[in-house]
Amino acid sequence: MDVSFIIVNWNTKKLLEQAIASLYKYATGFTFEIIVVDNASEDGSPGMVSKKFPKVKLIKNSDNVGFAKGNNVGIKAACGEFIFLFNSDAYLINDSIANLVKRAREIPNLGAIAPQILNEDRTIQQSVGFMPDLARVILWMSFIDDLPFGDYLKPYHVDHARFYKRERRVDWLTGAAFMIPRKVIAKVGPLDANIFMYGEDVDWCLRIKKAGFEIYYSPVAKLVHIGRGSAGKISKNAILGEYKGLIYVYAKHKSKFSLQMLRLLLKIGALARIIIFSVLGRKETAKFYVEALKMA
Repeated sequence: MDVSFIIVNWNTKKLLEQAIASLYKYATGFTFEIIVVDNASEDGSPGMVSKKFPKVKLIKNSDNVGFAKGNNVGIKAACGEFIFLFNSDAYLINDSIANLVKRAREIPNLGAIAPQILNEDRTIQQSVGFMPDLARVILWMSFIDDLPFGDYLKPYHVDHARFYKRERRVDWLTGAAFMIPRKVIAKVGPLDANIFMYGEDVDWCLRIKKAGFEIYYSPVAKLVHIGRGSAGKISKNAILGEYKGLIYVYAKHKSKFSLQMLRLLLKIGALARIIIFSVLGRKETAKFYVEALKMA
């Protein structure tokens, strides 16, 4: 088996159906299996999978255990050479994943690789970045990395379309579409199950790099990620989740002083965003950052 696609699902029945159908249509040129880990959905997702995709390996959790733990359940059941985390709100648009599998086998010391991720309108979606050391957190909190030249600074989040036009070595990849060799997982361990959602991808990539492996982004393959399919359109969960996840990563991997400095920088950044979004009339988003300020 070449690839094990793992999809963690929670109440995204229609999106899940689209995701699985796209895999069966476009995942050609290599052998694969699909494993759906359902986190106690109440929308009929498990029944849909069983009825429409009987070849899918369906694992039903009794509770919503989160993204990281759900993927770990799938990883244990997988038998592919490569493990491909695939969000339920993602879908393939062509057969280019075969190119990614080929490229993965060509790169020496590969730790993980991800394709180009697109929004539904086919614009580039921010999906990679560099490790959030304190200098990069300053660039992020001060909006400097959003400036036209920001991608040259190797920011925490790379949000510049030109960066994604060619293959790059990066520090972390979004868990929305992420392929990792099984042998790497055997060495570094699975996702940190203490993280419910947000930050688990950064933590995993940090451990992969510490183990001496390289992480790559490659546009030889493309797919679409709708974004926030389970959480809805409101960005509150993403904002608070990223703050919480980053604090956890620092507490786990950094010194107490670095953690204190991170909290200070996050507070300053949250305060700046409260002011900016209030002036812009985006009061709801400003309220989210009030919560983020309290969290930091």
